[in-house]
Amino acid sequence: MSAKPPTITGVLVANRGEIARRIFRTARGMGLRCAAVYVDADADAPYVAEADVAVRLANGGHMDGDAIVAAALASGADAVHPGYGFLAENAAFASAVTNAGLTWIGPTAEVIASMGDKIAAKATAAATGVPTLPSSEDLTDGDAVGYPLLLKAAAGGGGKGMHVVERPEDLAGAVATARREAAAAFGDDRVRYVPRSQHVEIQILGDSHGGLVHLGERECSIQRRHQKVVEESPAVTLDTDLRNSMGAAALRLANGIGYQSAGTVEFLVDPAGGEFFFLEVNTRLQVEHPVTEEVTGIDLVREQLRIAAGEPLGYEQNDISFDGHAIEARLYAEDPAAGYLPAIGTLEAWEPATEPKVRWDSGVGVGSAVSVDFDPMLAKVVAHGPTRREAVGRLALALERLHLGGVTTNRDLLVATLRHEAFLAGDTTTDFLERHALAATRTPDAPTADRVAMAATLWVRGRNRAEALVLGMVPGGWRNARLPDPEITLSRVGSNEPAATVQYRWNRDGTFQTTVCRTGDSGIASGKHQVTIHEWTETGIDLAVDGLRWRARITTVPAEELTGRGEVLHVTMAGTTTSLEVVPRFTVSGVESSTGGLNAPMPGRVLNVGAVVGDRVKAGQSMLVLEAMKMEHHLTAPFDGTVAEVRVAVDDQVDNGAVLLIIKPDQGEAPTGQDGADD
Repeated sequence: MSAKPPTITGVLVANRGEIARRIFRTARGMGLRCAAVYVDADADAPYVAEADVAVRLANGGHMDGDAIVAAALASGADAVHPGYGFLAENAAFASAVTNAGLTWIGPTAEVIASMGDKIAAKATAAATGVPTLPSSEDLTDGDAVGYPLLLKAAAGGGGKGMHVVERPEDLAGAVATARREAAAAFGDDRVRYVPRSQHVEIQILGDSHGGLVHLGERECSIQRRHQKVVEESPAVTLDTDLRNSMGAAALRLANGIGYQSAGTVEFLVDPAGGEFFFLEVNTRLQVEHPVTEEVTGIDLVREQLRIAAGEPLGYEQNDISFDGHAIEARLYAEDPAAGYLPAIGTLEAWEPATEPKVRWDSGVGVGSAVSVDFDPMLAKVVAHGPTRREAVGRLALALERLHLGGVTTNRDLLVATLRHEAFLAGDTTTDFLERHALAATRTPDAPTADRVAMAATLWVRGRNRAEALVLGMVPGGWRNARLPDPEITLSRVGSNEPAATVQYRWNRDGTFQTTVCRTGDSGIASGKHQVTIHEWTETGIDLAVDGLRWRARITTVPAEELTGRGEVLHVTMAGTTTSLEVVPRFTVSGVESSTGGLNAPMPGRVLNVGAVVGDRVKAGQSMLVLEAMKMEHHLTAPFDGTVAEVRVAVDDQVDNGAVLLIIKPDQGEAPTGQDGADD
């Protein structure tokens, strides 16, 4: 007699952020109660507030499987959904959940174990007739695969323990780094070689009654640090025969291991040669699953919950249909110009535009703290359209219109990728970002920069008038004598661009005459501009500059007296957000930067110090290794010189911007605050 199907009335999500909110959304639609787990750093996070009940985790946090099982039992949940964290592919955790009498939302622990070891998974794929990669377990000889090659951890994923090796002489160092990262992230330091290729994956669904389908493919080749940043469906590079062959191979493998729940079979593809090779099986929900949902209309979380409750799929492969094109971009708090180092800070502005209509899966809001404790992804933004070009255009425009400030992000790089003609033409190889060397930030041309400065200045003028306690009826900029025009000086936060001084004078007809002069312009202004303010509000300004009308969304952050930082304005206008600081008229003396200092680009732990006082060093030479977010970041000497001071030791925890060591340059003076990041 078959076991009675489990009854699910409440589900605990063993994850955080946007994926917890996304699972809650579907679970609530199915009438299920939702429970969350959180650590102190997430106490005020949106997903915690949205849960019906939330349980605080102690020391082990989201990696403590026993604590999460106890939380599920305490919360009254009868099922656990792992999201897509590391526990999602942890067979021991899946067993612990079921042994506690709870329902596991995912494939069986046995299947997870069989696919979790990438080397064993390759053998299983080969046994089912799925093409496999040339690879090697001999970590002293990369010639078996050929250079360049990809070094990949045998366990886990998410880009950790993965490094490209271009030359034989770089192999030993890359192996050592990959092993340390893999051991820290997965408790397993085995690594292997694979060659580079295009990245395409097949979404599968299986139930406990023998039902098994695939939901098409996702193209995931736009990557940085071997982590996906843009995903789409269908893949523009696949023809019908190759697409069908890959779908059949994925089903063959899934059937061979008795797969149940949602999963993804990943392949590396050579479109030119019409070949594909098995890479791995992700036995969980993927970050990019919304792409498949948009083109199939199938809610994958709902299917996971139905399958876990013992329900049959209720449809077959021929019943699956595909509509249009969908594309997703991952918005990260990171600095592409600094080797994609994670960025920290507080989201001082966060407001997605209401149009174009796209899907925002995010776990943040205004005031959210972005720290090194968690993955730096802020949101997944997904667009759907009848054609690829239309879907891509919607996504790019939605990103351009996002009001965002407080942390450095990859927003401008994503837009540059989506707008690039090579991408639009289907050039989507894994080295796209390296080959095309796109601008990390969107720098407006001089006329646009001047208009942004004028918008910010006149918004501040309007705010000052609105808050004036005396003579509030007198227009700002009005003069009854020959006095200098009022002015505000603005500098772009995080940029070496010259500051802009905007002078303005009120005209009797209610318009303004403005000039913009940038430091270094020898006092030469950009010319006189006629400005009409159509509307001023607490959140923005609508103005016409020389007849060209613009609307700017503005968020202000008060000045910081202790640091001497002036008021900051986040101005969304002309396709991006420009953060401008109102330069204080009187500066506050602060701590001076150390000349020749090698600074920490982020908080982290010192793994290695490669120099002592007195060492002669060359530009580009490795000085230190920091660990943050379970990944290593190598800091190099920014110039030739001699090590004058070492301020840290192995295992020290350092803050962002901390001076780690000081190098005395050979000639002249070195720039201050060098971070030397080279990843």
